Amino acid sequence: PEVCLRLEVGPSAAVHSPLAVQNGFLRMLLHSYTAELFMSSLTNLGPFLEDEIIPEVIPMEIEVVDAKITLKDDSPRIYPTSPGPVPITLAVDHVIVKRRDDGVFYLTAPQGEGSPKQEKPVSVLQEQKAPAECVLAAPAAGTRGLQLKEVPELQKELQTMKIALAEANMDKARLLQEIRKYNPLFQL
Repeated sequence: PEVCLRLEVGPSAAVHSPLAVQNGFLRMLLHSYTAELFMSSLTNLGPFLEDEIIPEVIPMEIEVVDAKITLKDDSPRIYPTSPGPVPITLAVDHVIVKRRDDGVFYLTAPQGEGSPKQEKPVSVLQEQKAPAECVLAAPAAGTRGLQLKEVPELQKELQTMKIALAEANMDKARLLQEIRKYNPLFQL
């Protein structure tokens, strides 16, 4: 993995934003990063992020290229016979997170030629808290024809998922019936 950090402070940082002259401007590039994290490590970060003092806003730009993060649930199992949860993998091809002078984080895709520049706010650090938004990059001009060819494959995959969902629902009903044998008052 490649990590590049650059912190600029002073008059030279004015090209990024007016606030960067005083508070600085942080630029970070994360390339080819792969990690496996336990969910408990993420949930235990909360107390470290809480503070009674409102922090200074530092304008920044974080660029993530070709990253893959796998989240594993390490919480104790409720039912010992359960196979356990399936790990979740988050793969990021190329994304840019920018923080402006107002404290808002913007999640953007890299801009190609001829594509309009769009930025969507992800969260507000100030007084209000907004839920994270999912932003999808617009498809390139040549991918529309490719998508039409993939329709039968996607329909076949959808049918397979429907069958798997039906099987999972049957397994759920069977397990609930088994649980109710031992505890008739059990409710889900």
